[in-house]
Amino acid sequence: MARNNEGSRMHTSDAEAALRSLFLRGLDGDAKAYRDFLQRLSAHLRAFLGRRLFGWPDDVEDLVQECLLAMHNQRHTYQSDQPLTAWVHAIARYKMIDLLRAKSSREALQDPLDDEQGLFAASDIEASDARRDLGGLLETLPERQRLPIVHVKIEGLSVAETASLTGMSESAVKVGIHRGLKALAARFGSAA
Repeated sequence: MARNNEGSRMHTSDAEAALRSLFLRGLDGDAKAYRDFLQRLSAHLRAFLGRRLFGWPDDVEDLVQECLLAMHNQRHTYQSDQPLTAWVHAIARYKMIDLLRAKSSREALQDPLDDEQGLFAASDIEASDARRDLGGLLETLPERQRLPIVHVKIEGLSVAETASLTGMSESAVKVGIHRGLKALAARFGSAA
């Protein structure tokens, strides 16, 4: 199993290095390198967004194009001492949130097909309460435990993506998740 994780980590760091090299060469005026970067990044973004929006393949493709355009327009904001994938994923997440907000507001304008709103109203309130309660519980954890849980367990990022985003090692992310969940379980155990 360790060999598989190591291979995955090497593949991730190899992909990061290749994308970063192409991007930096593209910024220096190498048009072919920039074209190659956009092509490879498209595949990376399709996989990244596809995992999060798996029921909406048409939206994934539209979102990939929006992300590429946003990254092209914001390429001057990339700081070369930072991981490229963290910058890319941040932009992709913002675009995905914009898409979800737009879908939500469009759906809010639609009339319900039946009058079962009372049945679902309690469910919405319970879900809101659960989100608030979960947020409160997570706030009691140290950041090195809270952030890995939020990114991996709630947002659905991979351990590698979370490590890149937080600046933690992949091992530290895994340890943070384990210790944070253990601490939360201990609180529930003592409350019961």
